[in-house]
Amino acid sequence: MSLLDDLLEDYVALPEGVRAEAEALIDEDDLSFDALPGPQTDAYLSKADILLYGGAAGGGKSYLAMGLAAQEHQHSIIFRRESSQTDGLEKAGKAIIGNSAKFNGTDKEWTWPDGRTCKLAGLQLPDDWMKHAGRERDLMVFDEAGEFLRMQVASLRGWLRGPEGQRCRMLLASNPPRSSDGYWMTEWFAPWIDAQFPNPAKPGELRWGILDSEGVVHWTDGPEPVSFENEIRDPVSFTFIPAKLADNPYRNTAEYRKTIDSLPEPLRSQLKYGDFAAGMQDGLDQAIPTEWVRKAQDRWTETRPLNVPMCAMGVDVAQGGSDQTTIAIRYDGWYMPLDAIPGSETPSGAEVAGRVLARRHDNAVVVVDLGGGWGGDALKHLALNSVEAMGYMGVKESMKRTRDQQLRFANIRTEAYWRFREALDPHQIEGSPIALPNDAELRADLTAPTFEIKAGKGGMVIHLEPKDKLVKRIGRSPDKGDAVVMAWWAGPKAVTDMVEWEKSAPRKFGSRGQAILGHQAARRR
Repeated sequence: MSLLDDLLEDYVALPEGVRAEAEALIDEDDLSFDALPGPQTDAYLSKADILLYGGAAGGGKSYLAMGLAAQEHQHSIIFRRESSQTDGLEKAGKAIIGNSAKFNGTDKEWTWPDGRTCKLAGLQLPDDWMKHAGRERDLMVFDEAGEFLRMQVASLRGWLRGPEGQRCRMLLASNPPRSSDGYWMTEWFAPWIDAQFPNPAKPGELRWGILDSEGVVHWTDGPEPVSFENEIRDPVSFTFIPAKLADNPYRNTAEYRKTIDSLPEPLRSQLKYGDFAAGMQDGLDQAIPTEWVRKAQDRWTETRPLNVPMCAMGVDVAQGGSDQTTIAIRYDGWYMPLDAIPGSETPSGAEVAGRVLARRHDNAVVVVDLGGGWGGDALKHLALNSVEAMGYMGVKESMKRTRDQQLRFANIRTEAYWRFREALDPHQIEGSPIALPNDAELRADLTAPTFEIKAGKGGMVIHLEPKDKLVKRIGRSPDKGDAVVMAWWAGPKAVTDMVEWEKSAPRKFGSRGQAILGHQAARRR
């Protein structure tokens, strides 16, 4: 009899309870993760630097995250918006890792004998990401990514690093976001989930882009290095792999399906089908409804309205740095695609003024943002060139009221955004005159600000979310939205008004004669 036979005989002779306990320990030590056939395997093997996985409920997002951490990476971190929400991840970790690594319940971190680590953490407050800056990770997972802010995800990506030879990646495991705070996901993965994206991508297909300092994606033609903001940058790869309940035999039960079907819409469609459009809901305090902006973008045509002069330009100034000088040009209610010029190309007011002069026609009014200490120099150079220009100081007090005269505005910025909201309203007589280009970033900018109504001097007052708080919340400056709003705020001379155009046409447009507002019926605002 061999030594192996002796050992087997001794093992079989063990009391049943002892043998069962030993088998359990053996099973725990040998636990591993085998990805389910289909989307979960595709996600596990994907070469994307930034992967969005999920969409519908029950796709095995948490187990994918823990499987990657346990088997493919050196130092991993998995985030939930709140640290108290990590119970499901702990359960998945214990099922996959078993006793192969020690779990510190206080720090919520696994440590393997070879030094590998996997930590669970929350990012409840906007600035909580700073607690994790400086610690390199080769796997970053944002579980229910739609609950995080753009700024949190984009900022922490700067610490996605690893030792030589170690694959680094970011996994966004998520159902569709349920508020506009998560709209950045539709920008990052527009080729897959934005129905209006001009060049759609297939699930799992790699696309490349540059992520700028504000977390905005600039798509490139491929992985080759490109010049961006005066330096050579290597694009990162993105992909989206959708997963649904039917892909997971462990969750695809009659009871679970019944639970999903009992949910109210749009949450049912969001979780059952991974419908990103259905899942995006405006908050009650959102100043401009998302649907109104979408309708304005649906009205847009590539050809501007016939014989309508350029009436206004909104200019958000960036002089140097990583920000952009943004110019919005309006013909009646029709807006041209926005110009976004790197701040490094407009280091002074003279360069900004030059860009404006090169695009301006028909004696259009120019509105220049003076907030933040910028814009004054550009305004001065425009005046020297006999350009009719207006300074826009958003924090300045406003004495105006809403269209129904019921509410007063806290400041000029609130007034400007609310006037634009009123103009976008599709329920007004003859509808809205606004037609906006299909720009996802513009849509996100316009729908980002919140508002509140407070008692004040002369009655109730609308307060738009202060810009500095908005920038901190969404992680970037809403330059495109501001430029568009400023172009509308330019005043009666620049608004849809046939009488005004009739007065101006002979003097301003010469042989062009009277402007014909063929794009929209003329009306007063």
